Amino acid sequence: MAGMHTVEKIGGTSMSRFGEIMANVIIGRRSAADMYNRVFVVSAYGGITNLLLENKKNGAPGVYGRFAAGDAAWEEALEGVRARMIEFNRSFAPLGLDQTDADQFVNERLNGIRDCLRDLVHILSYGHFNERDYLPPTRELLSAVGEAHSAFNSVLILRARGVNARLVDLTGWKDSESTDLDSAVRRGFEGVDFAREMPIVTGYAKFDEGIMTHFDRGYSEITFSKVAVITGAREGIIHKEYHLSSGDPAVIGADKVKVIGNTNFDIADQLSDLEMEAIHPKASKEMELCSIPIRVKNAFDPEDAGTLIQRDYVSPEPRVEIICGRNDIIAVECYDPEMVGKAGYDFGLVKAFADTGISFIAKNTNANTITHMVPEKAKRLNECVELVRRSLPGAQVRVQPVGMVCVIGSNMKIPGLLFRAAKALASAGINVLGMDQAMRQVNMQFIVAREDFSRALRELHREFVES
Repeated sequence: MAGMHTVEKIGGTSMSRFGEIMANVIIGRRSAADMYNRVFVVSAYGGITNLLLENKKNGAPGVYGRFAAGDAAWEEALEGVRARMIEFNRSFAPLGLDQTDADQFVNERLNGIRDCLRDLVHILSYGHFNERDYLPPTRELLSAVGEAHSAFNSVLILRARGVNARLVDLTGWKDSESTDLDSAVRRGFEGVDFAREMPIVTGYAKFDEGIMTHFDRGYSEITFSKVAVITGAREGIIHKEYHLSSGDPAVIGADKVKVIGNTNFDIADQLSDLEMEAIHPKASKEMELCSIPIRVKNAFDPEDAGTLIQRDYVSPEPRVEIICGRNDIIAVECYDPEMVGKAGYDFGLVKAFADTGISFIAKNTNANTITHMVPEKAKRLNECVELVRRSLPGAQVRVQPVGMVCVIGSNMKIPGLLFRAAKALASAGINVLGMDQAMRQVNMQFIVAREDFSRALRELHREFVES
């Protein structure tokens, strides 16, 4: 099935502005000859998955959260989802969306989910099932309907505009067959003619191990990657609401940041660790191995070529590409005089992080101190710290909220770079609490007080990008 097609992903916020997406991305000024050889993987409309599961930012329960807690208000929450989906349908009427077909699709799916969950409640009343048996499949079922809704609507709207759009519904609705992810994607694309059809693909894909179970809310990019690899795409394109830039324009200033034209998958991994995902790190790996480049574009600036992420790209001139970071870091510091020269001392530390499912972002060490930088939002952080204290009773364990600012580039082997960075921070009166740089020299990390975070970003961007 390999060909000259692209596989392109559209996020939920962009999908909510579908008229602009058609004008900027899908149709634009293309002729009929240029319309095809493009596959679109779509997310649910903005906010829908929050209502179905839980709010991604504040954790407020949606349908799933209430159902999992045994709260009978899950039915009321499901009706709230129905109302919001119908509201989206109404908003797309000017684009030519058939309201009868769109509403019928929503009602059929949500009525089916409601009946299924009611049956589950009845079965659970007998007390012979535990949550491990039913909660993961419930979460999968609820996740799928958001992408099914947006994909179905997109096909109706595009067909009304004369585009030969084809729905590729990977959600497995009422399909009892269970396969691996590769097989599910292959089956979904059977008979697709890329040169004459425009596949609109659900960002959720059902497979035997559960895409939500493995990847949680990052599943749509996993689907995007798998579709690109299985169908042999020449390029993957991710359409976002912003450019991938040299810094955060909200902090540094839109007039000061620069769009990054090229970078590599290594840099994409560094950004992912800092929650500036160009693409989900687990999604990019297979595309990287298959040498399928990824382009990140601003959906609302179609004339800009965006950022091309390639496997072997290295900046031809040594330079800094990005100044970024995160201000939600907790430093977990372990000081112990007994550590000196003791082989394997940090095993207890690493085991505590592994046992509580916490991935650390950076690690500083010296003769008697090991400090791990972890995200503040890590759900079991307090438990992790207590495990460290129990496993290393002779150590002094301290936690401290900090910020991390990073200087990142594909080719930063520049003598004096560290001196320049430290000097820029010192000149601004910013104290460096810790720093780290691996020998590959692609990411230089500075730990600073949280109140210094934004100022540190601006100073480093001024030093390395604006100058």
